[in-house]
Amino acid sequence: MNSSSAITFWLTHSNQSALLQRQVNPLSFTNTTNGCQKIQVDATHSYQPMEGFGFSLTGGSAYLINQLTSWERDRLLRETFSSENDGIGVSYLRVSIGASDLSATTFSYDDMPIGQTDPGLIHFDLNAGDLDLIPVLREIIAINPQIKIMGTPWSAPPWMKDNNSFVGGSLRSEYYQVYADYFVRYLRAMRDNGIYIHALTLQNEPLNKKNDPSMVMKSAEQADFIKNYLGPALWNAGLQEVELFCWDHNCDEKRYPIEVLNILDESNALNYLAGVAWHLYAGDASSISDVHYLYPEMKMAFTEQWVGRDGNFAGDLIWHMKNVMVGTIRNWSRVVLEWNLASDPVCRPHTRGGEPNCVGALTIDVDGEEKVRRNVSYYVIAHAAKFVCPGSVRISSTSIDSLPNVAFKTPTGGIVLIVLNATGDQQTFGIQFDERVATTTLAGGSVGTYVW
Repeated sequence: MNSSSAITFWLTHSNQSALLQRQVNPLSFTNTTNGCQKIQVDATHSYQPMEGFGFSLTGGSAYLINQLTSWERDRLLRETFSSENDGIGVSYLRVSIGASDLSATTFSYDDMPIGQTDPGLIHFDLNAGDLDLIPVLREIIAINPQIKIMGTPWSAPPWMKDNNSFVGGSLRSEYYQVYADYFVRYLRAMRDNGIYIHALTLQNEPLNKKNDPSMVMKSAEQADFIKNYLGPALWNAGLQEVELFCWDHNCDEKRYPIEVLNILDESNALNYLAGVAWHLYAGDASSISDVHYLYPEMKMAFTEQWVGRDGNFAGDLIWHMKNVMVGTIRNWSRVVLEWNLASDPVCRPHTRGGEPNCVGALTIDVDGEEKVRRNVSYYVIAHAAKFVCPGSVRISSTSIDSLPNVAFKTPTGGIVLIVLNATGDQQTFGIQFDERVATTTLAGGSVGTYVW
């Protein structure tokens, strides 16, 4: 590709008059310059490789998708996970190990009656709950065999915890090895079902003690578990290719992952860890860069951001594109995941104490006139996933506060530029590449993906 190529581009307007709509007339690079501000794209300066964009396939999401007819489900899954035709090419998924708060009920894969334990994991059962997850995952894999899947626990089985509850509490030290074996059992059971888990995080939001389910895991405990139990267990089981990510919580607490990394580094156990996972319910994405610069060999992955029922399309589009999509990638994230893939019209299912206001990327209403509605996070991810395939590399582009943007070079040499007009007014700007410029206009609050 070169600067003589035409630019094809897709737009989403904050008023929803265009939703990932391909524009009829392409842009052209010329030698003409004007006085408008320019985003200079420079493919000679590259940063991190990109591994994927997607969502969490919660147990509730899988249940709703499985309520569709086989024809409706196949059409929806191909649209979401295929890169062919009109597919948006989602390339990365996060699933819960046991229940998340967007499962219908709390469960683990080895629940026991109160007062009983199972250190030999004799009662381990991958079918203990969220029965639609594996069938839907297998259909997704048939459509996109290269999709990467990350597994995350919200809680260990309660009998392993010091409060014997799904909510809060910590893992008892005497069950560290058993819990490591639990992860190994999970990975093997998923493989028996044709599902290869690419990566694990140790604990969803390890400082969140109120979610249902949840489990507290301090930084020293997480480092100990990785260094002395889970890391060796994966290697001994021949599963060392499964990547481990620490933290998996907010950007306001960078000390936690730094402490984990320091402990592992000082004890020569850093090889067990692949990287750090992040959320953005608090703090700023610059924390991701701060950790990256301390440990540049570690991968950064952004794994969760919800859309609340009290939001609106325009405001959520601007915030998520600016902070989640552009913000985390410009701070070295290789993965960008929004939260749950699907919810029903009243944000169900969820556990009794789980978050009741999570809007899915899709609203599925099998009894409604519109069975599937695409919501704001669908378009946030689609603006990248459809064009930036795994193996693409982030490249340099001018940072402009009013026009947050990020650029990529694809494995075939194509260039992709995603731009948000973060203001309320129309903006005209130039895209400069190889000393030539294409001029374009974005309405206030709109997003454009430009491809050449």
